[in-house]
Amino acid sequence: MPRPLKTESVVLRSIRYGEADRILHLYTPHLGRLGAIAKGVRRSRSRFGARLEPFFHVSVVLHEGSGELATVTGADTVAANAELRNHAETLDAAARACDAVARLFETPEPHPEVFRLLVSELTLLNEWEGHARPANGLAFRLKLLLAAGIVPQLGACASCGARDHLHGFSAAAGGVVCSSCQGSGFPLEEESYRFMVSALGAPLAEAPDASERALRQAERAIVEQAEHHAHVRLRPLQPFAGVSPSSRPVRVARAAVRIDANG
Repeated sequence: MPRPLKTESVVLRSIRYGEADRILHLYTPHLGRLGAIAKGVRRSRSRFGARLEPFFHVSVVLHEGSGELATVTGADTVAANAELRNHAETLDAAARACDAVARLFETPEPHPEVFRLLVSELTLLNEWEGHARPANGLAFRLKLLLAAGIVPQLGACASCGARDHLHGFSAAAGGVVCSSCQGSGFPLEEESYRFMVSALGAPLAEAPDASERALRQAERAIVEQAEHHAHVRLRPLQPFAGVSPSSRPVRVARAAVRIDANG
């Protein structure tokens, strides 16, 4: 008889099933993404039903049977992230963060850095009193691309290797492209380039600000990169309402980029 398995996890999605059960999509540090069924959790007397809602960080006990779904036999809350549920903006941002993880990392292959990154993102959204920063959401996605092994090349032209005049982006080429190779991509302004480099190198909580135009270009680059190299279509972020240019310019040397996927 299989031994019970205990693991931390983030509830990505929860679906009603039958009269009282829930099907859960969980993301774990060492088991990757997995499916589980929580039986009877929608009954009022359930011992742990309320802990298995989306965006909860929980420690679960699972029984792995012969089917595709493990069975949840116990759950303890690590972090409820209750505050982010009280505001439409952070609730939506959390849903899109979990959706991005689910799309890019859909197998049981372990990615502990992705788990830590998702926990950090949900923690930040819970602390931000209803205000989700688009720059943070894009930084989160860039770090996911890094963990997935498809981060855009930013240090030199992805087509010819030139390090100057990097004014375009081509997902087919794999990153930024110079003026001579720009025909294979779309124009990328200097501010958008600087944002992506800085967002990759900075902790998640310190994602740099940028103008709405720069963030839209960065989002296009991220979406096209994921679609071309992982065949995944990421949901767009919320409209960049209220985004203003940074009050402090971000200065980045193109030749040397330090990247951190752990948030």
